[in-house]
Amino acid sequence: MSALLQLQAHGQSYWLDNLTRGMLVDGELARRVEEEGLRGVTSNPAIFHNAITRGAQYDDDIARFSAAGLGVEEVYDRLTIADVQGACDVLRGVWERSQGVDGYVSLEVSPHLANDTERTIEEARRLFDAVGRGNVMIKIPGTPAGVPAIRQALFEGVNVNVTLLFSIHAYEAVAEAHIEALEQRLEAGRSLADIASVASFFVSRIDGLVDKRLRALAGTAEGDASHARALLGEAAVANAKLAYRSFTRRLASDRWARLVNRGARAQRMLWASTSTKDPSYSDVKYVEPLIGDLTVNTLPEKTIEAFRDHGTAASTLGEGVPEARRTMERLAAIGIELDQVTDQLLAEGVEKFADPFDRLLASLERRMAAQPLAAATP
Repeated sequence: MSALLQLQAHGQSYWLDNLTRGMLVDGELARRVEEEGLRGVTSNPAIFHNAITRGAQYDDDIARFSAAGLGVEEVYDRLTIADVQGACDVLRGVWERSQGVDGYVSLEVSPHLANDTERTIEEARRLFDAVGRGNVMIKIPGTPAGVPAIRQALFEGVNVNVTLLFSIHAYEAVAEAHIEALEQRLEAGRSLADIASVASFFVSRIDGLVDKRLRALAGTAEGDASHARALLGEAAVANAKLAYRSFTRRLASDRWARLVNRGARAQRMLWASTSTKDPSYSDVKYVEPLIGDLTVNTLPEKTIEAFRDHGTAASTLGEGVPEARRTMERLAAIGIELDQVTDQLLAEGVEKFADPFDRLLASLERRMAAQPLAAATP
C-alpha cells in the first residue's frame, strides 16, 4: 500500500493544493480520489490565476460571458464557482462516506477583504450560497479582522477554511472563535453536527524567512555563526508541532467535551505551504514529521508524487515537542523572535494572494476586450 493511502491509518487526510478545469474534464481528479485516497481540494487566487490564464478550457465561457455583458469580476466569479462546484461533485462521495469529515473543496474570499470584517462576512455568505454544495469551505484569512468574520460565518452555518495562519497566537485566536461560534449555535438551539472547519497553518514559509535571517547572522560573530547554522531548517516543523500541542490541549478541555457531546466536530489543523522550497532539504520535509490524528496536509502535485514514491507514513506529530520548545528558545537567544517572523509572513501572505488575483482580473479583462461582439446569454 502506498504511503498516501497509509496516511488515513494515522489520522491524517491529504488534500490536493490545486484545481483546474482540465482535471475535472479529463477525470484526473476523480482518479486521484478513487485510486490514491485524495480526500479534499484547496484553491486560492494564485491557483486560479495559473489555471485560467494557461487553460484553453476557459475560452468558450469567457467569450460567452463577455458577449453577454458581464463585468470582469462577474466572469471571475462564474469561472471559479463552476470549477469549485465540479470538484465538490467529484468529492461528494468522500463527504458522504466520511459523514462530513472530508470531501471538501475550498474557495477563498477576495484577498482585498483581509482587513474588512463586515465585507468578509458578506462575501463568505454569498460564495457559500452561490456554490450551493454542502461540501464547500470558504477560505477566510486569520487576520485580526478575519477572526470575528470567521466566528460569525461559522455561527451562520458556513463551513470555513481559515487560511494564512503562521503564529501559534493567531491559531489560538481562531480556535477560540470556532468554539465561541459553536457555543453561540448551541445557545440558539442550532445543530453543531453539520459545521465543518479547518485551520490552515503555514509551514515552509517559516523556514524560508527564518533561514534567511539565520544565514545573515552566520556572517557575523563566530559564536553566532555556529549556532545559526545549527538552526537552519528547524523552525517551521517546531512551530507546527507546538501549534498542534495547543490544538490537542484544547480538545482535552471540559469546555470542548460539552460541545462534542452535542455533536460538535473538531476544527482540524491543516498543514499548508508544505512543498519544500530549499532544494537542499528533503522533498517530504514538511509531510513526514507532521502526521497525526485529526489533521490534514494539503499538498501540491510534486509533493504528492515525492511522498508516494519514497515517503514514510507514521504518527510523528507527538514526537519531539520538548525539542521544538528548545528550538524556539535557541532562536530567541540569538535574536530571532518568531512573532516578528510570523507578522511579516502574514503581511506578505495577504499580498501574495492579492497580486495573482489582480493579475488574473487584468488578464480576463484583456481577453474579454479581444472577444468579438455577439449576442449571447450567460
